[in-house]
Amino acid sequence: MTLVLVVACALIDADGRVLITQRPAGKPMAGLWEFPGGKIEPGETPEAALLRELKEELDVDTESACLAPLTFASHAYPDNHLLMPLYVCRKWQGTLRPREGQAMKWVRAQRLRDYPMPPADAPLIAPLIELL
Repeated sequence: MTLVLVVACALIDADGRVLITQRPAGKPMAGLWEFPGGKIEPGETPEAALLRELKEELDVDTESACLAPLTFASHAYPDNHLLMPLYVCRKWQGTLRPREGQAMKWVRAQRLRDYPMPPADAPLIAPLIELL
């Protein structure tokens, strides 16, 4: 089974809400809500991948020092196994702008379970609730 490394970020605003984005039509699991992030490219650290993905997906910049590792998900899908560290980020520059046409929502951690998410994202919710 192939191991797929992806990285995700819980952007947290001044009110303690978490940003989630909706997977656009045409992508696997379209319509489900997730934390921003994406695949780690060969030779890339998880932090570098996250900085790149936040710029590509949401047009914001941050620094590795602003990324705090919180937890991770390990999930077996039918054709691969996903390993996904989740970082928390409270400080970034720029205005969040969905560059891939995806919907975005700021949600209280306790309400994250109200949004359908990919199976790998679900275990990330409890540590966020504890944190916030």
